[in-house]
Amino acid sequence: MSDVPREKDPIAIGLGALACGSGLGGGTIVAALVVVQGLQRRLDPASYREAAADPLIVGVAAGIAVAATFGWRRSHALDNLWQRGVIAILGAVGALIVGFLAAPLHRFGGLWGLVLWGLASLALGVAGGRWAIRGSSEQEAGSGSA
Repeated sequence: MSDVPREKDPIAIGLGALACGSGLGGGTIVAALVVVQGLQRRLDPASYREAAADPLIVGVAAGIAVAATFGWRRSHALDNLWQRGVIAILGAVGALIVGFLAAPLHRFGGLWGLVLWGLASLALGVAGGRWAIRGSSEQEAGSGSA
């Protein structure tokens, strides 16, 4: 293939970074939900917070931080800082939505439904990150690296 440079694709960069942040942040929140469910099953539900200091709040805060960080980092190819900031914030909001959607899935699918939802969320994050990287490359796909 030829080494013809091509322009960046800002739509792919933006949507890929948004999906990356939402997916990885949502996966972090769902992982916190799985930990809470595991603690509640093993310990007395009234005293599980004594074993770990409110893991759900820590997990949600970590998920928001992961979403904003990955949304910001994967959109680095965009020249406009305002757009990068909006993508990071929307990634955090998307992660919260993914976490909130886990509640009805847990009700119908149980713990395994929650685990599958978390894995699907992480897969969305990885695919979105790859899409953002592919959109930010300035060389034609397949021209230099595998």
